[in-house]
Amino acid sequence: MRQLPGLCGACAIVLCLPGAAMAQDAAAEKVAFKLTPSYYLTAGSGHAWDLNLRGSRGAHTAWLGLYRDSFAFQQARTGYEYRSDFGWARSVLSLQAAAGGFRGWSVSAEIGQDNYAIVGWGRTNLRNYYNLNFDPNDAITLGLGTRALPKTELSVFHIWDDRLGTQQRVTHAVARYKPTDAERWTADLSSKRGLSGSGSMVSGYALSVTYDFGDYFARLAKDQYVNFSDSTQTRVSLGMRF
Repeated sequence: MRQLPGLCGACAIVLCLPGAAMAQDAAAEKVAFKLTPSYYLTAGSGHAWDLNLRGSRGAHTAWLGLYRDSFAFQQARTGYEYRSDFGWARSVLSLQAAAGGFRGWSVSAEIGQDNYAIVGWGRTNLRNYYNLNFDPNDAITLGLGTRALPKTELSVFHIWDDRLGTQQRVTHAVARYKPTDAERWTADLSSKRGLSGSGSMVSGYALSVTYDFGDYFARLAKDQYVNFSDSTQTRVSLGMRF
């Protein structure tokens, strides 16, 4: 990947959106921040660091991030989310921008209450971007979930490229368990299949485990054929909320 310039004008515009929207909120809520530094070790491809800061107030969330790898590639990014709750459904509209002219958006929803359907759709302008979602971005998402079990939430959803002809498909099974008010465990097991960047068909698995305790959390992930490359990646994240 080539070296990219600093934040584009679109990034600055996106950054202004949450500020303007938040200023119009009637409730003067405190902004809740979440800071997540991450270290990525990719077999045969060196290492990378990522720093992400999110700020949320009410229905609005904005974030800034900076990714840099051992080959001196770096990319700054920003984004904004707006969450709506209709009782019978909850939706998230997300806008993203990154250095080098990347822009993208997605919309997702949970339809139902204790038992719900998951739907989503995303699009980008196909500019150069290091994908930190680790799933296809120009894709459709469909799935099911439940919160009917005590202290537990389970979901299964399938994501597939519907635009670029890569045949890339990823299926996630996510379990969240909250043994106490201060603790939460999250496990995300996924399988993938599709064409890699080199044009070969790959098939592999990924597992991510996150432990939250109060305002702090830690995450460990192992990802075969990360971003449909030919490499396996290990990720470690430590973070805090304040």
